[in-house]
Amino acid sequence: MAQTHVAADPAANGTAIRAAVRQAADGGARLVHFAEGALSGYAGAAKPHYAGWRIDWAPVAEQLAATMALAGELGVWVVVGGNHRLTGDHWPHNSLWVIADSGDVVDRYDKRLLSHNEVSGFYTPGEHVCTFAVDGFTFGCLLCIEVNFPELWMQQADLGVDCVLFSSFSEDPIFEIIARGHAATTGCWVSMAVPAQCAPAASCALIGPHGYLLRRAKSDGPDVVCVDLDRTDADLDIALNKARPWRAAARAGDIYATRRVTDARSFDRTQP
Repeated sequence: MAQTHVAADPAANGTAIRAAVRQAADGGARLVHFAEGALSGYAGAAKPHYAGWRIDWAPVAEQLAATMALAGELGVWVVVGGNHRLTGDHWPHNSLWVIADSGDVVDRYDKRLLSHNEVSGFYTPGEHVCTFAVDGFTFGCLLCIEVNFPELWMQQADLGVDCVLFSSFSEDPIFEIIARGHAATTGCWVSMAVPAQCAPAASCALIGPHGYLLRRAKSDGPDVVCVDLDRTDADLDIALNKARPWRAAARAGDIYATRRVTDARSFDRTQP
């Protein structure tokens, strides 16, 4: 998880992003995860800096290209937030670009469930689910206010996601609490990435499939935190190998259908 300061200046953001990618790669990271809006700036918090919500797209493209080139040079995956340009007068998507270790953008997650302010004045909602695999682990992407929609998190688990990359630009500490609940109920790791200026409320963190924090960034500035996803960790055995498969079987319902009985005292729900 890379906790950079996010401004409305793509050049400054790109410089910070690439420094964090180098630091993470030096630490052995295979995937580096950034906050919502990390590259372009985020409309919600940065909109006072945009004149009439007009973005100069040239520096956004330049910084994305430079970040792609570095990912390919270092052989690391980078998942970074930013505004994705659409055609004509269409508002952009609020997105996460998925950059492979080849340096290519192999997918993009466009925030599907936007806030009222976002959908009313800034962003076009997306409509697809984004999952991808790195070194035997499946990752999925969600953004900010989508923490409030359990169905999106259950969808991730149903798709076999091991780790949800949850990027936010929020100073609401409740988001971490909700994300920890989703981790515990789905049995997924959750990587939570926020900007440095939001860290005092809840800094970047890796949440285990049991819902407990495995590691977190400092709360007073930029930071990079590297953590291994370890399926052999004894502390995660129940969450990964017992709770998650049992809950999947329970939701399917077959284990209960075979145990139901025909009994008058079961059907008459008025009897004491």
